[in-house]
Order: sequence, then structure tokens, then C-alpha cells
Amino acid sequence: MNRKTVALVAHDHKKAELLAWVNAHIDAMRKCDLVATGTTGGLIADDTGLAITRYKSGPLGGDQQIGALIAEGKLDALIFFWDPLNPAPHDPDVKALLRLCSVWNVPVACSSATADLIITSPLFFAEDYLPFKPEY
Repeated sequence: MNRKTVALVAHDHKKAELLAWVNAHIDAMRKCDLVATGTTGGLIADDTGLAITRYKSGPLGGDQQIGALIAEGKLDALIFFWDPLNPAPHDPDVKALLRLCSVWNVPVACSSATADLIITSPLFFAEDYLPFKPEY
């Protein structure tokens, strides 16, 4: 099976929604190597028992650590439930993270509907699917 590395990130008002999404897709999550920002990763690990590599909290550099994974070609998808109604002090980091997904053609979901489409796509775990990776 083709294991994928998936980052799970959520702003405070979206953590419960992301946790519910992970539980709804627990079988798919077990097939992935999971990474997350600090608090979000702790909540998911505690609730699900899934193994998760935890980085710093988003505002303390965790968003940038996940961005580094993207730039290094080590991330297959970003599930980032950000809160569009509550501005965060680290909004520039959030924008940079989303920008890197576009630069490196990494699928990113900012809502449960989009996350559903990514994780249930037959291409996501397909052995013979290789997404285009730009060369700069």
C-alpha cells in the first residue's frame, strides 16, 4: 500500500470539527503517516489513539514546520480547518502555508467537504498516481 503523509491542522474554533472528521475517516487515517501542529495533534492522538508526529503550536512555528515538509516534498496532503471568522495573530504564517501548497501542487482542504473528497478519492492511495511536482 502507498502510505501518504497527511498534516492535520485546525484553529481553536475548528478543532472539534477536525476531530469529528478524523473519527469519521479513521480507517483512512490509519493508512497514513500523520503530522500535526501541537495542540491539534495532542487532541487527535488522545481521542483516537492514532500515532501522530506533533510539531509546535501553529503560532509558535508549527505552521512553518509543516510548510518545510511541503517545500521538501515530504507531505502528500494538508487538512487545515482554519477559521475564516476569527483572525489569528499568525495569519501571515497561515497564508504562507496555503501558498506553499499551491507552489508545490499539494492537495489542501480547508473544509470537511473538501477533505472528504481528497481522502476518498481513488487517486489518493493509488500506487500508480504521481501528482505533478514542479521543478523550479
